Amino acid sequence: EVQLVESGGGLVQAGGSLRLSCAASGFTFDDYAIGWFRQAPGKEREGVSCISSSDGSTYYANSVKGRFTISSDNAKNTVYLQMNSLKHENTAIYYCGAGFMSCHAKVGYWGKGTLVTVAS
Repeated sequence: EVQLVESGGGLVQAGGSLRLSCAASGFTFDDYAIGWFRQAPGKEREGVSCISSSDGSTYYANSVKGRFTISSDNAKNTVYLQMNSLKHENTAIYYCGAGFMSCHAKVGYWGKGTLVTVAS
């Protein structure tokens, strides 16, 4: 059974930090790119960051560059999103998704999300 399980969300003050984790199982981790997405209340889901497990390539939305860092521990089949200097507008449900081979591929598997609330 394919599973993506997010964790690490919570309530944090503006300017604070959180580290999200996405634990993957049920598929060949090295064959997939893992991305982080978020959906704020009343808004569409948007891409935040992505990492290719095969070559370590990373991508970031302009709004998080310099503040968020994505990393992967292939031994643990886990991808992390370190979020620093959080802003109130970063409040959202954060999801991880897996796409075959590339960050440009359609997401085939989704997690259920973890809520991040940034208090202003």
